[in-house]
Amino acid sequence: MSNFTGLMLREAGGKVTAAIETIAEADLPPGEVTVAVEYSTLNYKDGMILNGIGRLVRKYPHVPGIDFAGTVAQSTAPEYQPGDKVILTGWRVGEVAWGGYAQKARVKASQLVPLPAGLTTKHAMAIGTAGLTAMLAVMALEEHGLKPGAGEVLVTGAAGGVGSVATALLANLGHRVTASTGRPETHDYLRGLGAAVFIDRAELAKAPARPLDGEKWAGAIDSVGGTTLASLITQLAYRGSVAACGLAGGSDLPLTVLPFLLRGVNLLGIDSVMCPADRRRAAWLRLARDLPLDRLDAITETIPLDAVAARAGDILKGGVRGRLVIEISA
Repeated sequence: MSNFTGLMLREAGGKVTAAIETIAEADLPPGEVTVAVEYSTLNYKDGMILNGIGRLVRKYPHVPGIDFAGTVAQSTAPEYQPGDKVILTGWRVGEVAWGGYAQKARVKASQLVPLPAGLTTKHAMAIGTAGLTAMLAVMALEEHGLKPGAGEVLVTGAAGGVGSVATALLANLGHRVTASTGRPETHDYLRGLGAAVFIDRAELAKAPARPLDGEKWAGAIDSVGGTTLASLITQLAYRGSVAACGLAGGSDLPLTVLPFLLRGVNLLGIDSVMCPADRRRAAWLRLARDLPLDRLDAITETIPLDAVAARAGDILKGGVRGRLVIEISA
């Protein structure tokens, strides 16, 4: 058993504080596989956890980090051997169980995914939970009939983590992407990912004026929720679909059932946290195949572990563009 460093959260007087600490390997939670963590990421949910929002963590002290990639150090599971490269996203790791903001993590073998050929562990975390969510959304749209050339595909929150990867994926697959963002300064960035058209988020943020609007979108990926999701549903083309995967703009959905009854549109819920293992493995293989790594590199910023707490507030305010990768092993 050896000590290692990690970001530890502690709670006192209802306030959560974060600090880099030395941690004993014996303190790791139970699990069949111990991973030497190389990279993690900063997601919106991580920002909430680091700021003690939403009571996502109930037991302290706690190591946050809802995803990580690294190398198997020890394993009692036959499917993983020391030296294997692995990815973890979801399963409430970083919330209920200790997560990836430390040099070592211990988890169940069933929670891991082998690193696909063609990806490094850094690329895997540049994709991370956000990118996996985007791929699951693309797959759901495809399974409900979306094909290149069918029409405009809308991506809301386009400059965020999910939106950036979704834009790059859809454009690479041959779709014409309309990017919705409230930050005009990100247009060149999104154009580089493949966005063809832009719409200000304010145009979608108002509650629908009528039950059905003009048909604009062959499909959509929405990470905003609230009135934005309601508005775009009223604008979906006949039998179009929207993959809903976020609620940055609210959890309410103020609309009628008429778009579903008169246009046969589909509202597809995307859950990457408890997504079945076979589905997430398929998504990672698609990411390795369909996401251009040069575009991924262009949206990625790498930061050290001791900078995470300071950047957590930025992501909650919508001030992070693309993906933040955290270098753990340095």
